[in-house]
Amino acid sequence: MPRFPGVTLDRLQSWLPTIVTAVVVLVAVVVALAVVARLLRRLAPRVHWYLFGFAVLRIRMRYSWRHLCLNAGLTGTDRPTTGQLGPLLVKGQPIMPVLPLLRRIRPRSFGATAVILLHPGQVPEPFVNAAEAMAHAWGVHGVRVDARLRGRVRLTILTADPLTSQRTEPATWTTGPLPKEAPMTSHPSDAIEAITPAAAVPADLTAEVGQREDGQRWVIDLVTFPHWLITGATQSGKSTLVNAAVARWASRPVALVGIDCKGGMELAPHAPRLSALATDRAEAANILAALVVETQRRMGLCRQYGARNIWQLPPLVRPVPVVVIVDELAELYLVASRADKDEALRATTNLLRLAQLGAALGVHVIVAGQRVGSDFGPGVTALRAQLAGRICLRVNDEETVKMTLGDLYPDAVDAAQQIDPAVKGIAVTTADEAGWVRARSVYLSPEELAAVIAATAHLAPVLPGLTPPTA
Repeated sequence: MPRFPGVTLDRLQSWLPTIVTAVVVLVAVVVALAVVARLLRRLAPRVHWYLFGFAVLRIRMRYSWRHLCLNAGLTGTDRPTTGQLGPLLVKGQPIMPVLPLLRRIRPRSFGATAVILLHPGQVPEPFVNAAEAMAHAWGVHGVRVDARLRGRVRLTILTADPLTSQRTEPATWTTGPLPKEAPMTSHPSDAIEAITPAAAVPADLTAEVGQREDGQRWVIDLVTFPHWLITGATQSGKSTLVNAAVARWASRPVALVGIDCKGGMELAPHAPRLSALATDRAEAANILAALVVETQRRMGLCRQYGARNIWQLPPLVRPVPVVVIVDELAELYLVASRADKDEALRATTNLLRLAQLGAALGVHVIVAGQRVGSDFGPGVTALRAQLAGRICLRVNDEETVKMTLGDLYPDAVDAAQQIDPAVKGIAVTTADEAGWVRARSVYLSPEELAAVIAATAHLAPVLPGLTPPTA
């Protein structure tokens, strides 16, 4: 009797050509898809990702989710694990663990995003600790865990490091903020707008300086974070980052003040656009004292008009915002004699007063240095508390990383210590909507920077009590 009724040898032989044809077609389709996928991955990576890569990642995430949760301790339970045995409470392990729900897996240009729904009693910390395990299980570059939403955890999945896999180009330099879809150009001097509005607006305080690892533009926003701390060792990209910010603000109605106690070596190229430049600690103390007097004048102006900040003043009387850039903070704090101590105390005290008073009065402080440590004295901790914006590039000591990021984002310390020394410009930075992210600054050649400064030198405002630097 045949195993399958109705199927005979003659009928199988009649089907053989059809079966062979179907197998050949199937193999041809698979080979064609493999060739197309390979070509797209090389010629159009984004198209390849949306057509092929995301589907493979989604299957891998679904297939490994149960094993990942069990091995990383991410499971919950729908039954209590504590029971009463006579007068004793006995706690055990859940016999039937319940997996947290993995939902909303969506493709993005940098990889994907997903949401994990927590069970009652679960907390986000195990998921934060399991980020590396997720990256290994899914074969991706990294997984970032955002635990700010109650009852859920948001995952940002990076298939590759966007900060090193492609060159980050500088953005077009304009007076106002750029939309996210604006094109990028490597020649900022060709796109400078010389038109200056009658009065500054908050948008003038944003400076695009590069690209974040999640695909968004990296912006130093002095409205969200009025003061910033930037740390980075030699050859880490700290000067490149400052150059990018200055080049952005140069075409805006913003006064730039430089304090570079290393003889002005770092900030001298910006001198034509600066409203003042200090090249030693004595000059720095005088400039900072004059800026404190300016903040007091602005206080009186706000009281006169009943305003709580300069943005509530009428445009005709609104003072110009001031951005004070301090390069190498250690030169202000470290002393070698009694005279140096008095001078340093005067300079650092006025710098702290600016950080405490200046946010609402349009005076913003950006402090940069190779290292920041408790050996600078108690004043540096008080100053750091006023600098809500943090940027940590590659540094040479752990204390500097902790001083820069540890008090706000302890989980960012490890990320900052893992920055590749071979790649300049990569930093861990404050981000208002994501806590902290990795980012990379653009690079401006000396010729491009000089062109930007020369084209905007006539826009440098004159501030009361300050003398513009000589060219």
